[in-house]
Amino acid sequence: MSELRSAPFSSFGVERPRLLLAASTGGHLTQLSRFARAAGVAGDATWVTFDSPQSRSMLAGERVVWVDYVAPRDVPGTLRARRALGEQLDPGAFDGVVSTGAAVALSAFLWGRANRVPGRYIESVSRTDGPSLTGRLVRFMRLADTYTQHGAWASRAWPQTASVMRGFARELDAARAADGRTAETDRPLRVFVTLGTIRPYRFDRLVDRVLNITRDGDEIVWQLGETARDDLPGTTHSLMDTSALLAEARSADVVITHSGVGTILQMLGEGISPVVVPRRRQHREHVDDHQLQIWQLLKDSGVADPYAVEELTRDGLLAAAAHRTRLSEGGL
Repeated sequence: MSELRSAPFSSFGVERPRLLLAASTGGHLTQLSRFARAAGVAGDATWVTFDSPQSRSMLAGERVVWVDYVAPRDVPGTLRARRALGEQLDPGAFDGVVSTGAAVALSAFLWGRANRVPGRYIESVSRTDGPSLTGRLVRFMRLADTYTQHGAWASRAWPQTASVMRGFARELDAARAADGRTAETDRPLRVFVTLGTIRPYRFDRLVDRVLNITRDGDEIVWQLGETARDDLPGTTHSLMDTSALLAEARSADVVITHSGVGTILQMLGEGISPVVVPRRRQHREHVDDHQLQIWQLLKDSGVADPYAVEELTRDGLLAAAAHRTRLSEGGL
């Protein structure tokens, strides 16, 4: 907590800064929420994000300014969100703006500059080898002080702050090992598949691979996001609120997710070692290949079960089902 208070959340010149916390839904909002709650500033803040079942669930009881969805690299949408903030916010009510991205971060920082409200930008933990386009623009335009969660590319311009991924470890699920479930390779599985909510990108390759490696008798629950399908066994949802998503994850033998930071953090925080599969730009599954970066970080750290689509097997599902994660005392 001292690391957090000494950097992005405490450098506004007042004891309890009144903050505007802005982030896109999904991984960016999940990271910002974890940072803000660890720093003890969440309850006094006003949030800016997109309206969705997940964001409403995550921010229940908080002050929120809802803005229209801004797609990646959507300049007109960024400017519309900036105008919306100008119409709804009182500049005198804030000491600072903090964001973890993505495009809506620019909207909030542009509003802050126009109203002399200083900004702090924490680059996503998924950016393991350098800043995102949003981060580069924030730095180039001097819209905010910038921070990285990775020491490997920290610098004077990008000092390192705490990482939302620190403190997680993977271990054998002792309870399942004790009752012999880890050895039952032919038993039916309860599988929860969540593909994230990023628009307008589909992830049919992962859906097809799951269909290929699951069997009759397996019970599958899907959160599909943009990957709407009418050929799937089990129960399908377009979007689920956070409480429903976590309830499904906890009841599953194994969780399969795209390599999205928000879902990964939620699963790790629940003690779940998820199967993590990255979207790829070459297949038009995302705007770039940043999901490979967090996927590689998981692979290097031994946390979770990372696979490429073509590498995923039923044995991989069973291995994930046999393990759990834990968070050490120093984690967020």
